[in-house]
Amino acid sequence: MVILPMTVVKRFNDCLMPTHNEVQETYQDVKHLAVIDIFLTTASGYQFYNISKFTFDSLVTDPQNIEANFKDYLAGFSSNI
Repeated sequence: MVILPMTVVKRFNDCLMPTHNEVQETYQDVKHLAVIDIFLTTASGYQFYNISKFTFDSLVTDPQNIEANFKDYLAGFSSNI
């Protein structure tokens, strides 16, 4: 029961990888604003985004904290995910 959800999350990750740094930079610029979704969806190029500093690649570099880091990664997705 874990494979399908992980496949979907991995696909989201792969879609967002090319714009990950741009989304991170945009988030730092607009996080104080009341409405940030339009800026972040524009930066990501999709109708969703992830503001977590983690990616699938960076999660495996810290195996001791993978559970907490993965939770942070999942929480970083926009609310429509």
